[in-house]
Amino acid sequence: MSSKDPEYSTSNPNTRILPPSYYDRYLSDKARRCPPSPFAKLNGPSRIPGMLSLFAGRPSSETFPYRALTLTISHPDIPNRDKSSRVELDGDLLGEALQYSDTGGIRRFVDWLYGLQERYHKRRHHDEGWSSSVGCGSQDLLFKLFMCLLDEGDSILVESPVYAGVIPIFHLLKCHATEVATDPDGIVADDLERVLRNWPKDRPKPKLLYTVPYGCNPTGASTTFERRVKVLNLAREFGFLIFEDDPYFYLYYGDPPRSPSYFQLEKEIPGTIGHVMRFDSFSKILSSGMRVGFVSGPTAIITAMNRLTASSMVHAPGLAQAVTYSLLNHWGYEGFQQHLDYLSSVYRRKRDLFMAAMQKHLTGLAEWSIPEAGLFVWFKVFLPPVPESKEGDSEDLIVRRALKEKVLALPGTSFFTDGRTSAYVRASFTMIPEEYFDEAMRRLAKVVEEAREEAGLQTRL
Repeated sequence: MSSKDPEYSTSNPNTRILPPSYYDRYLSDKARRCPPSPFAKLNGPSRIPGMLSLFAGRPSSETFPYRALTLTISHPDIPNRDKSSRVELDGDLLGEALQYSDTGGIRRFVDWLYGLQERYHKRRHHDEGWSSSVGCGSQDLLFKLFMCLLDEGDSILVESPVYAGVIPIFHLLKCHATEVATDPDGIVADDLERVLRNWPKDRPKPKLLYTVPYGCNPTGASTTFERRVKVLNLAREFGFLIFEDDPYFYLYYGDPPRSPSYFQLEKEIPGTIGHVMRFDSFSKILSSGMRVGFVSGPTAIITAMNRLTASSMVHAPGLAQAVTYSLLNHWGYEGFQQHLDYLSSVYRRKRDLFMAAMQKHLTGLAEWSIPEAGLFVWFKVFLPPVPESKEGDSEDLIVRRALKEKVLALPGTSFFTDGRTSAYVRASFTMIPEEYFDEAMRRLAKVVEEAREEAGLQTRL
């Protein structure tokens, strides 16, 4: 699209927004062939006061046996964390939660999320061409949006290593995933540029870049500001979308100020707006079992995704949405931030204790970087090289050796699209009690030493 296109202008923030027609090129054949739900267009008129609605096949709410739910919620601030208050979930909100509702989410909940995006990303919903939609966690939303945009043979860009949960989706959709290098500072923007400028002429240009920019799973890396800016400008130049999967955005505990999100940057940096699909999750900060997340991005793409949702699960479970909303609304945005401060203090402490245990037992056996967000440490074990590889095989170390010593982690091969051999290991420091960190690292060090001794190498470097 030319910068002279009358539909937008880089000189006016409100006309820098890409028009809905721009996204036609991204939609998959599945998304194009999925018609809108016949019920969706009548949901709005059915709420008009005085409307006698006969169209919906909904059960009568008076037959539902649930009358009220009482939630006992902890105070969000650290000094009063052991105190709690009760919140009643009843009346109209409970009625909405128990009945069919809008595909995109319960309205008052979605409105709260719009306020959240304005507070943390400086994005306003009503005049910037984007919308949000609630799903069963980010994984659900990722799956549907990959379905919505990718056909067999399409090309995408992924970080290397990449979150293991999306690899089966790429195989299912039979798309071509091209790897982009990462390091302790996140995605290597110069490598992304190299890949794009040397893109094979006979291959479809990439539709999107999938990235986890804070506390990346598995590497724990957080992408620097300078790299984010370059990635965003490359997205604008080469016309790909940025899938900003950010479940660890609110789990930041580093010393430097947190860099702005891609979602925020695309409004603040001159250029077109509408290249970012942002995925947020409450799984890591409220409850993983509630399965509540939401995506924010160009309304045209959100609408196409909602059509797929309407034809499958209709909408995310209303009760999970209502419980989440009740807690957030009770806390307010200030209380929510106090809760995040508490999370930051907890995970920073765990990170520090885990790093101390690694330093004590794995020095000379492995190398690692210190994460500033998220739940993971990504470390390279000094193992003897295996045939046809320049490095060792951590899968053998974990599956055959460590398992016998009753210590578990994830071998690095799980996080590469081709499943290649890797000497890396991903460890989570969140679930086992802190008093077992030292023992876990001792057991892991033992099996590394044994593998090195069997290969005739000195025990430690």
